[in-house]
Amino acid sequence: QVQLVESGGGLVQAGGSLRLSCAASGRTFSAYAMGWFRQAPGKEREPVAAISGSSRNTYYANSMKGRFAISRDNAKNTVYLQMNSLKPEDTAVYYCAADPARPAVNPLSYVYRGQGTQVTVSS
Repeated sequence: QVQLVESGGGLVQAGGSLRLSCAASGRTFSAYAMGWFRQAPGKEREPVAAISGSSRNTYYANSMKGRFAISRDNAKNTVYLQMNSLKPEDTAVYYCAADPARPAVNPLSYVYRGQGTQVTVSS
């Protein structure tokens, strides 16, 4: 079992940046693929990005490529999502996800999830 706690969300103007963090419990953080997905009001969950345990492999949803960057610090048991050039349509609750048995793929399939952090982008 791993527990995930997201932070870093907030209100930002369009064109701005935010960095989300997700702190994970457990001693084997480096063995987990980590990812982010989001859900906007009235919409389905949408994958954002994922990263393998070694950081060697990453996955990005097509609409996030070039604007978002996922990274991790295994010494700190933390995964990050750097979000640049934010748009109002990026407004959503962003969730962290983890899985010990899957690679850096669509994180909607990951077994563990956090409680989410709200990101609001104003126009």
